[in-house]
Amino acid sequence: MAGEEAKQAKADAKAANAKAKALRPWYKKKRIMIPLVILVIIGLAIGGSGTESNNVSNSDEVSSSTEEQSDDNTSSHEADESADDASKLTAAQQNAVRSAESYISFSGFSRQGLIDQLSSDAGDQYAVEDATVAVDSLDIDYNEQAKRSAQSYLEVSGFSCQGLIDQLSSEAGDQYTLDQARFGAEAAGAC
Repeated sequence: MAGEEAKQAKADAKAANAKAKALRPWYKKKRIMIPLVILVIIGLAIGGSGTESNNVSNSDEVSSSTEEQSDDNTSSHEADESADDASKLTAAQQNAVRSAESYISFSGFSRQGLIDQLSSDAGDQYAVEDATVAVDSLDIDYNEQAKRSAQSYLEVSGFSCQGLIDQLSSEAGDQYTLDQARFGAEAAGAC
C-alpha cells in the first residue's frame, strides 16, 4: 500500500505542476515568447538594414545637403559640425546608425549591448568597428536606456533591487555599467 501512496503522490504532484503551467500568464510561456522574440529580431534586422544602392543615394543626399548648408550662411555652426560628422561615416556605418536608432526606438540598450546586437551573427552582422563607430556617433542617454530596460524587466517579472542591478550590469545580461544599472533600477522603482 505504501507503493500505491507514493505513486498517487507523484501523480498528484505532476497534476499540480501541469495545472500551474496551464495557469501561467501568456508572457511567461516559452512556446509563445521564444518565437515572438525571434520574429521581433528578424523584423528589426529586415527593417533596419538597407541596400547598397540606398547607401549611395543617402550619402549623395548628405553631401548635397551639406553643400546647401555651406552656401546658406543661416545654418548654425553646430549643424555644420553634425553634417560633417555624418559625411565622415562610411555607407556601412550610416546603415549601422539607422539600425541602432531602430533598436533604440524599440527597446533599451546599453552601449555594449547595442554594439553586440549590430555586430552579432544573429543580429545585423556589421563589422564590430562599424558598429562601434555608429553607436558612438549617436547621442544616447544610457541612464535613460537602463531605466527603460529595468521597466521592461519589472513588467514581466519581479526583481529585487540587487537582482535587477545584477541583471542590467551582467555580461550575460544587458551589459550596462554598474552606475547605469543602479540608476535604472532606482528610476524604475525597484530600489
